[in-house]
Amino acid sequence: MDPWLTLVTAGLFEVGFTTCLKLEQRSKWFIVPFLACAAVSFTLLAEAMETIPLGTAYAVWTGIGAIGTVLVGALAFGERLRPPALVLLAVMVAMIIGLKVVS
Repeated sequence: MDPWLTLVTAGLFEVGFTTCLKLEQRSKWFIVPFLACAAVSFTLLAEAMETIPLGTAYAVWTGIGAIGTVLVGALAFGERLRPPALVLLAVMVAMIIGLKVVS
């Protein structure tokens, strides 16, 4: 698989495990999908880092996780997103794209 696609997938599984942390407050059963998502996320991150430099891979992985988690918080849990936060999220997306372009 393409290392960048692997990295994006790892970031999406990071969103999965952070979402499971929130859901775990409601039901202790969510520890199982949390552990599964974390294992997949870290495994894919390690695989992507075989090709993508460590700093770039980690920055992109955490950026995808942060942006995705904020969006899940807003869409699934009703957390409020103010306009400045939306602007900053857009800046984060631009920075992730920029890292891809220069790597």
